[in-house]
Amino acid sequence: MPVFNSVLAWILNLLPKWAARPFARPYVAGTTASSALKVVAELNSQGFSATLDILGEHVESPEEGGRVKDAYLQLYDLIAGQDLDCNISLKLTHLGLGLPDSPAGENLLELAARAQEHGNFLRIDMENSDYTDETIALYEECRRRYEETGMVLQARLKRTIPDIKKLCGPDFNCRVCKGIYPENEEISLTTAAEIRDNFSRAVKAILIGDGYAAIATHDIKLIDSLQAWIIDQEIPPRRFEFQVLHGVPMGGRLEELLERGYKVRVYVPFGEDWFDYSIRRLRENPRILGYVIRNLFRRRKRVPSRKKTPAGGRPEDTVPAC
Repeated sequence: MPVFNSVLAWILNLLPKWAARPFARPYVAGTTASSALKVVAELNSQGFSATLDILGEHVESPEEGGRVKDAYLQLYDLIAGQDLDCNISLKLTHLGLGLPDSPAGENLLELAARAQEHGNFLRIDMENSDYTDETIALYEECRRRYEETGMVLQARLKRTIPDIKKLCGPDFNCRVCKGIYPENEEISLTTAAEIRDNFSRAVKAILIGDGYAAIATHDIKLIDSLQAWIIDQEIPPRRFEFQVLHGVPMGGRLEELLERGYKVRVYVPFGEDWFDYSIRRLRENPRILGYVIRNLFRRRKRVPSRKKTPAGGRPEDTVPAC
């Protein structure tokens, strides 16, 4: 079955979008803001926080970047109007970073102003290393205007710990993730063990300092080891949160974290550019294909499980080490 799932994940990339949509559904909260906000409301009802991301990157014109900015502005209004526990995560290339005379900085500051207006939070996602320095610079400029701004650093990159030491302070709010972008070995760690170790070191560097750590991983062993360290160091829950992607099975682990009084935030992507994102998720976790296929052909009525996970997994599911 694992080989079958992996082959099917590759085949899906060749299929028309309508054929791939059932397999994408666990990962993407629809194509509209309305559908995404319904998912967020359900997550909130279960005790989870959320962050919304409009899928897409690398716009081809300033006008396209402006339309993305306007969509995020409206999203902040909708979140406030529905009183949801939800913030926003965005990619700067989606706002125009990389274009000649890039409008990304101007768009970002306008979004930060709207976040401030609503008392909300803005997270700047990190993309590949070509944009790391520009992203950090724009983050620092944005944070000077509005301190409720956060960023992301990737454990895969060798520069991450030095970047944390440079940036960390009372207002530093950083999501740590392993990173998905292939990078040159000169700047990137290559083995899973090295990346896991650097992830742990990055989170600890933030929490030993004065920052706030958003611990973004589905790696249960990593979550367990960091939780044990947090308890040993008596780090208060207001200093960190755990983050996971919508649609990734976590086997009840998220509810356990909530029961301990920790904040758990689910990253909820949506939008018309769902296809490429979903294929990437399926390649990372091809086992979900087997679950979807079984569900498509299952005739019997399902019996609800005792515990629900916002990722759509079952209590017996294992999770990918990502």
